[in-house]
Amino acid sequence: MYSAADGRYDAMPYPRCGRSGLRLPALSLGLWHNFGDTGDFDTMRRICRTAFDHGIIHFDLANNYGPAPGSAERNFGRILALDLAPYRDELIISTKAGYGMWPGPCGDGGGRKYLLASLDQSLARLGVDYVDIFYHHRPDPDTPLEETMGALADAVRSGKALYAGLSNYSGPQLEQAEAILRRLGVPFVINQNRYSIFDRTIEQNGLKSTAVRLGKGIIAFSPLAQSLLTDRYLDGIPADSRMKTDGRFLNAGALTPQRLAQIRALNALAAQRGQTLAQMALSWILRDGAVTSVLVGASRPEQLLDNLKAVQNTAFTAQELAAIDAAGAAG
Repeated sequence: MYSAADGRYDAMPYPRCGRSGLRLPALSLGLWHNFGDTGDFDTMRRICRTAFDHGIIHFDLANNYGPAPGSAERNFGRILALDLAPYRDELIISTKAGYGMWPGPCGDGGGRKYLLASLDQSLARLGVDYVDIFYHHRPDPDTPLEETMGALADAVRSGKALYAGLSNYSGPQLEQAEAILRRLGVPFVINQNRYSIFDRTIEQNGLKSTAVRLGKGIIAFSPLAQSLLTDRYLDGIPADSRMKTDGRFLNAGALTPQRLAQIRALNALAAQRGQTLAQMALSWILRDGAVTSVLVGASRPEQLLDNLKAVQNTAFTAQELAAIDAAGAAG
């Protein structure tokens, strides 16, 4: 029987999520990849145990994570039942709805029927009575924002979620949604958006500055730009790379000569800091306190342990930041 490590909270920072009472680990575990039915269950289980043993208390899911859609929630539900159920009050479990999940007009988007039905399905797959954070996964221009935010509010009021979250919203969209949720008295605390050295969208669309001004947290996904911000591709594309085995999110066309030159320049900067490129990329996101947590994926426990070292050095000199900006500018 699994017993969690006694020192699991010794090294992980737990920043406050905006101005709320919720604290997240600086690194959270995302189950977007590697937790579907195409993955190895024993490996999934070891990854989750390793994460919790090292202070990662937040496990992030969505209704459509797989493949097949729903399978990541179902697999994590098995791990929860086998290993982590005694620690449920220590865990933060999040899920989302917003992308297509079932046929017909009620299986996608931001409508009340879809969101609340999807949440019920997620709870059943996970085997829990509530999730800690329930996100709307993406803006839906065809549904009134009041309806979508009202559904999130009712999810919280029903006790099926403790906090509401938004994902993939821009700064102006965040501001509109926040105003509605504030009027409804709903504890909305966090935004989940793509952010990396190679993807500065949240700096450009106002999301980052708006979240700081409103006192809301940010959790960043794809912090390693689908593994481009690692040393994995310095000498070509490995045979087991997702570029070759799963082209849904990353393909060989992304590794242009210009991109490879950027990766090599950033890798040299990381070495000067005594970090791997992946560690520096994660540290860079946490550098200014605007981002509460970074979502990391893992295909094996050792990869997760290596990423955990990023929290040990999140300070950058002005010269380092300027060099990173210059190296990543074309991203």
